[in-house]
Amino acid sequence: MPNNIVTLNQLPPSVPRISDYVDWYAEHTPVAVAMVLNDHRISYKDLQEKVDALAKALIKAGVKKNDRVATLCPPSPAYFISFLATASIGAIWVGLNPLYQLNELSYVTGDSTPVVLLSRSKIEGKDIGPKLTELMAISPSVQSLVILDNDDLTKGGQSYQGFISAGADVSDQDLQAVRQNCGGRDPCLIVYTSGSTGSPKGALLHHQGIVENSLQQNHIWPISPLSMLNYFPVNHIGCVVDLSTPVLVAGGTIVFMEKFSPRRSLEIMESERITFWASVPSVFQLQFAEQNIDEFDLSAVQLIAWEGASMPRDMIKRLLQYDCPLATNYGMSESCGAITAVAPTRDLSVLENTVGQALNGVDIRLLGDDGAPVKKGKTGQVLTRSIYNMTGYWNKPEATTEAISEDGWFATGDLACLNPDGTYSIMGRIKEMYKSGGYNVYPREVEDVIESFEGVEMAAIVSIEDPIWQEVGVAYVLQKEKISIDKLKEHCRSLLANYKIPKNILLVDELPLLPIGKVDKVALKKRANEQFPCK
Repeated sequence: MPNNIVTLNQLPPSVPRISDYVDWYAEHTPVAVAMVLNDHRISYKDLQEKVDALAKALIKAGVKKNDRVATLCPPSPAYFISFLATASIGAIWVGLNPLYQLNELSYVTGDSTPVVLLSRSKIEGKDIGPKLTELMAISPSVQSLVILDNDDLTKGGQSYQGFISAGADVSDQDLQAVRQNCGGRDPCLIVYTSGSTGSPKGALLHHQGIVENSLQQNHIWPISPLSMLNYFPVNHIGCVVDLSTPVLVAGGTIVFMEKFSPRRSLEIMESERITFWASVPSVFQLQFAEQNIDEFDLSAVQLIAWEGASMPRDMIKRLLQYDCPLATNYGMSESCGAITAVAPTRDLSVLENTVGQALNGVDIRLLGDDGAPVKKGKTGQVLTRSIYNMTGYWNKPEATTEAISEDGWFATGDLACLNPDGTYSIMGRIKEMYKSGGYNVYPREVEDVIESFEGVEMAAIVSIEDPIWQEVGVAYVLQKEKISIDKLKEHCRSLLANYKIPKNILLVDELPLLPIGKVDKVALKKRANEQFPCK
């Protein structure tokens, strides 16, 4: 660990551009390690030189303010350098997931119309040159294809080193002049939603939102020195805003892992002395499924946190065995990350049942079906307003108008209730809520009950049509040890009203997951409809 770490009370203040933190730490802690990939370590001074060089090359290539630059690569230093360089000159960065098929890639490039595409030619040892050639043929906006690893140049592509060399004649003064013309509410990032309801939409995020959200996260979860392991896909808010930028703002170290492996992730956490163990619930479960997990020395961890979904009670108990506090939060791409958070705690009830309180500067309303505020303790749709919120959906004015009111309230589509202590509890999605016999059923409430049954690892509930009750639930239950469905139903009957109990409970070996690790309920609902067709 470098000996010139900046302490929490020395952190830089809010800045106009998220990329400005590179310069600040290059001046104050130049030899501190900013990024790690395998045995390769990049200091803050190195990071500054690499960001500046790429920014100049982008300017030389004709990239202007609000132009889009796309990057196709695994989570790695190249991704973060490309994001920071792009944002620093007022352009807008778009991450492309290497796992995407050609039609998925072409949708994003067709919608965001990038002028430059930076890409690896090989990913996990596989040549993606043919895919890039096809993508270029159907992406007319792309004027420059730059191959990051310089290997086996795809037809029409140029080497990264050649691209960088071409920008060498852009002066430092010209670079700074371009940078001074952007920042604040100017957009710098498009994050595409999962597309669970129709085509994906690109949330347009800005410098101010990313800067302030990162500062807030570091304030609520103070960790010094801050180091995190990042294996999330580069197109996801979790990779960019939840893991990468808070570490940059704190002058910490991002340790990248290009392909997730449960055991390897634990090995890296041990060897790199990771201080913030942060992920999604499904990843924690994969890690704890590893044999001899207790043999890993994770004593450097100062805080354990999860996001994206609720954590089963038994898993929280297992995490509480570590000698550090735990936390969680709630947010989305459109809000530029978290809007509520649990402060570090070891209170099982708080961690299991709430997502904490609203962040400073975040307003939250809970509205019922009639559009009126619900009473405390009642369930309503979450609306949020803050400086963090997106400016809108890229190239979709109608969707923006539908989601954001004239006075700035964003309708999340999530359901929550406000507890007496000021914390919030998430009840699920509006589209996941269903009516059974005229009563509202919130899947998350039922999933919590099922997950409290001994032997259950995780539960996911979707609804299907029913000729008598209108809709009924189907529960897919992942078990960690053999359980009895009859006894599980008895458990549910003791804790839930009859209409909330799923009509069908199925034990499964695995649940379908989205790339970020959340349960893919769209796929589950399709499966349920096929297994239990309405008659």
